[in-house]
Amino acid sequence: LVGLHDVPRGDIALLSQSGNMALALMTEAKLKSRKGFSYYVGVGNEADIKFHEYLEFFQNDPDTKAILMYVEGMRMGREFLQQAYKTTREKPVIMLKGGRSRQGSQAAGSHTGALAGISEVARTAFKRAGVIVVENPDELFPVAETLSSLPHIKNNNIAILADGGGHATIAADILSDLGVEIPELSEKSQAKLREILPAAATVRNPVDVAGGTDADPTIFADCAEIILKDANVGGLLIVGLFGGYGIRFAESLALMEEDAAHRMGKMVKKRNKPIVLHSLYNSEKPHSLHLMRYYGIPVYGSLDVSCMCIGKLAEYGNFLKRYHPKAKFVFDWQDKAKPEGDEIIRKVRDDGRTALLEYEAKKLLRLHGLPVSKDSLAKTAEEAVGFARKTGGPVALKISSPDILHKSDAGGVRINLSSHEEIRDAFDGIMKNAKKYDKKADIKGIIVSPMAKAGLEVIIGTKTDDQFGPVIMYGLGGIMVEILKDVTFRVLPVSQTYAKKMIEETKSFAILNGIRGKSPYDKKALTRILLLCSEVIESYPEIQEMDLNPVIVHEVGVSIVDARIILKKG
Repeated sequence: LVGLHDVPRGDIALLSQSGNMALALMTEAKLKSRKGFSYYVGVGNEADIKFHEYLEFFQNDPDTKAILMYVEGMRMGREFLQQAYKTTREKPVIMLKGGRSRQGSQAAGSHTGALAGISEVARTAFKRAGVIVVENPDELFPVAETLSSLPHIKNNNIAILADGGGHATIAADILSDLGVEIPELSEKSQAKLREILPAAATVRNPVDVAGGTDADPTIFADCAEIILKDANVGGLLIVGLFGGYGIRFAESLALMEEDAAHRMGKMVKKRNKPIVLHSLYNSEKPHSLHLMRYYGIPVYGSLDVSCMCIGKLAEYGNFLKRYHPKAKFVFDWQDKAKPEGDEIIRKVRDDGRTALLEYEAKKLLRLHGLPVSKDSLAKTAEEAVGFARKTGGPVALKISSPDILHKSDAGGVRINLSSHEEIRDAFDGIMKNAKKYDKKADIKGIIVSPMAKAGLEVIIGTKTDDQFGPVIMYGLGGIMVEILKDVTFRVLPVSQTYAKKMIEETKSFAILNGIRGKSPYDKKALTRILLLCSEVIESYPEIQEMDLNPVIVHEVGVSIVDARIILKKG
């Protein structure tokens, strides 16, 4: 139980698994803001009511405009995503997730008794559901305050208005890192700004008034009105000294700042575009800044926090713009399952196995249109030679055994074999290595596989996450996957849009476009592979994990060289 008094009333619902975090947020609201809370819920370890059930309640609560969450562990992750995707269309949900590090995860687990920790899977899943994730506790309440007070940014474009070049430059850098666009203002807007600012002013964006407000800070409001009328601009960040002109220069300027505050406050409502203010004089608490907050314009002394807040308005606007009601984290289980696929899985179960042999996995994938190699299973060296002859080119030989899942570790792979002698020697060598690796291994034979054409190696895998269920991974393949860890994740199922984004988010995406004179690789075919993998997992709920490595991307088409599928136990 948490005993509380003097909690500021407002329109932000607070869900927290930490009493101290809740008290910190309430204290921050009381001392630094005009905002407050409609509800506070100490969630604990979700022994009864779960996070997604609270979301449903607050979505329908007329007294709540935003939902603020501090989360350490979540028991029903997929149900939360499904509800969040509905809730975030109506109201912003802001989350700080504790337990991101291994040590933090251990502390969170002992604290809540629930499954804890955040991963890239969770981060991308929450973002896809429209949840605004913050990484820093100092940003949590400011972002919630901003999102509950102001209209979201509809075009990802922000203008910066500054009374100093340094702050303008830093703000532009921070916003660019956040993925926000800083567009050049229209010629009409620039011309109007030149009429009221000194010749030294910069009017393209960021706008630097270059001393033009020193004698008359109401010019801030004049500039803001011009900027917000610009169709290219979705929101305005003001950075610098506003609020401090009456302190730094002359007391008479304070009244002018107050007049500007009134005008800008009304401007936000009239234009339905947000203004966020950074002020070096925030801690001095001048009346002009109180007026800005009165009109719902948040004011912060930190430039980083100010940029983060307006950046999150753009992020939320981007989510609402691309919202699609069908992308709701719900599976149509077995909707596209094939009878032959069900039979393959049944046979594996009947054999008492959980791992499909490579040729079984490829057969299952081929049923769904995935471009796997056409392999043959050889019982003898002469059979291997015969199969290789039919391929008409170099081949690879790979051990086939339910007891040897990692074939390379057992010396069970030989590649680029052409002559009959090479194939016979490789067959005998693989058999010898396999028996040495595991004397009791049930060896079904050796797979003869045509060598794939050269291309770019990538890896695609799926697994069943404890919190979110089936997820998919894509990244650069080969040995580089372990070194560079250039991978992306998504909770399944995925749409074509999200499959494309997975590919585009990797650092190696530039390679797919072709570098140093090389032709681009087939990104469209690669996107289709991700969609078909999603279809396979949705078709067979028995699958625990699937690993396609390597997958070779060509200038035209894709080849799946190796495949491993593991079924759930029981």
